[in-house]
Amino acid sequence: MRSASAVIPVRDGGPLLGRVLEAVRDQGELELVVVDSGSTDGSLELARSVADVLVEIPHAEFGHGRTRNLAAERTSGELICFLTQDALPQPGWLAAHREAFELDPRVGASFGPHLPNPETTPMISRELLEFFAGFSPDGGPTLQRAGGLTFLSNVNACYSRECWAEIRFEDLPYSEDQAFGRAMLEAGWVKVFHPDAAVRHAHEYGPLDFVKRYFDEYRGLNETSGHVEPLRPSAALRGVGDDARWMRDRGVPAREIVRWLGRSALHHGGRRVGSALGSRAERLPSRAQRALSLEGRGAAAAPAATEEVPGGTITEGRPNPYEGVLRLAREGIAPLDDPVPGMADRPLHVATVIPPFGPGSGGHGTIFKLLAQLERRGHTCSTWVHDPRGLQSGGAPSVRREIVEGFEALAAPVHLGFDNWSGADVVLATGWDTVYPSVLLPGCRARAYLIQDHEPDFLPVSAEAAWCAGTYGLGLYGISAGRWLHDLVESRYGQRGTWFRLGVDHSTYRPRPVGRRRDTVVFYAREVTARRAVPLGALALEELKRRRPGVRVVLFGETHPYPLSFEHEHLGVVGSAVLARHYAAATAGLCLSLTNWSLVPQEMLACGLPCVDLAGGSTETEVGKSGAMSFAEPDPSALAGALEALLDDEELWARRSRAGIEFARSASWEKAASQVEEGLREALRERERKS
Repeated sequence: MRSASAVIPVRDGGPLLGRVLEAVRDQGELELVVVDSGSTDGSLELARSVADVLVEIPHAEFGHGRTRNLAAERTSGELICFLTQDALPQPGWLAAHREAFELDPRVGASFGPHLPNPETTPMISRELLEFFAGFSPDGGPTLQRAGGLTFLSNVNACYSRECWAEIRFEDLPYSEDQAFGRAMLEAGWVKVFHPDAAVRHAHEYGPLDFVKRYFDEYRGLNETSGHVEPLRPSAALRGVGDDARWMRDRGVPAREIVRWLGRSALHHGGRRVGSALGSRAERLPSRAQRALSLEGRGAAAAPAATEEVPGGTITEGRPNPYEGVLRLAREGIAPLDDPVPGMADRPLHVATVIPPFGPGSGGHGTIFKLLAQLERRGHTCSTWVHDPRGLQSGGAPSVRREIVEGFEALAAPVHLGFDNWSGADVVLATGWDTVYPSVLLPGCRARAYLIQDHEPDFLPVSAEAAWCAGTYGLGLYGISAGRWLHDLVESRYGQRGTWFRLGVDHSTYRPRPVGRRRDTVVFYAREVTARRAVPLGALALEELKRRRPGVRVVLFGETHPYPLSFEHEHLGVVGSAVLARHYAAATAGLCLSLTNWSLVPQEMLACGLPCVDLAGGSTETEVGKSGAMSFAEPDPSALAGALEALLDDEELWARRSRAGIEFARSASWEKAASQVEEGLREALRERERKS
């Protein structure tokens, strides 16, 4: 018989909690783990007298996925069962869950029905009974595999330790169980519904609170999956008719049925309205969102409005993009939570704070690649967009779709602003303007700083430049992109930390069996990024074109074409597969960097494409002065000459190509993530050593 643990998160469990704990104990041999998040009604004392393991956390640290991961780490059973504090297990509950795991060697989770209580209204009773009956048409256990139903509920579920350790719960406002169900099936695990693993559990709300409950639930579903619920008034009418038939079939007197129909109409109508509005919450004013939410959660502040008046303009208050700087001056850095022994060696919750982004942002591409790797390593990630100027269009679901469709298929939830902030093991800032809100966030045990470039070089002499330079002295543990950058911020600012090497996706960027042209230069012409010296590169290409009129020039990296005085091709912002094909067929690459080097030249080298950059800078430090790349002074003629040498000298070209492939071969995103992961853990170990 497999050993089992039961986990129950508790906060003010009320009179029912005692019955739930007793019913769990009645199931037979198992370990009982309770996580209390700030109870004040006696639940903590009750749990202390009954539980085998009691975990106490502040209420502000509670998160549906994060807290369940924390509790699972404290269990010892081969099976980890989850209940809520108001889910009363029925006789045979644990035995049925155990039986589910004998049905297939790949069973990773099982779940059972939620039965109505005797006092539950007919509408809720029918919905519960019919919903769960649909999982078991023949009345027996059913197995669900990849492509099947993903429903899973932590009101009543059980997991194999192996499956939980591989997938883990995401840190989501709602639906961490649903996300787990989807992920486990995609990973090849099997899920079981067992009708005998039953609990009694039903929520009753007044009509208005019922609308609010569905508003919150469908807002969470939209934020995590992008689901938009249609209004469908006809569905509400069908629900009323189904309730009437259900009551008739059970012999409810006609007079009583009539009495219930008005309540049924409110129930189903409110459900349709709440779910439809919730899944479109980002379109509603913040005040309306707050009024419709049981949580009282609103939205980010709207843009300021102005009113013309004689003699001038009156402008209403608007969000201050530098509010974090002022708050830091007023309040100081938020204190970190006390370290927990061994916290650096367990799976982490990493809350990553990012600035707004658009298509083709290389820095964000690096962030999302690293987060994807961290998720694969079992860490829980969340993404927080700091956008005080309102540059990021759409709500959180829209932003999440941009990330998933344009960058990486992350599981991490996306938040605009910090209204839903609930803490983390490590807060990871990713740009100078994200450092200020990051140091003000409470409920974390360490702070780190993913430093991808020396950002003060991006700015003219200004207040922003001073604030930017000041971020290196705010106590975050630095994780720099490359040794050159690490050495710079350490020597100039005393920034402590470590570094990582940028990775390469070798499944995409690799030599290909295509005809290599001898007349083509590919140029990274992202003009919006001034440090890429696009005007200098354009002049070099103009000089090269004068010397060699037949040379073919291909530009990429920017939506709008860069104005050149000669004929050229413009790819725009394109995907990695398209770029890789162009790299594999071209003769030379041109990618200039006035600050830290970027992914682009390394990906060119991985495809066997020799490339040219500026002498004496970060790229020369990373790659070496001879071998994989050609370097030239920041002069159009010198750069044109370096490109011309690659076009003319086949022996030089072949030597550079071989060296570039060899240099890039040792880089991978797995290795980069290992280095970043170690940096995050070291940030936590520092905290332990100082405590």
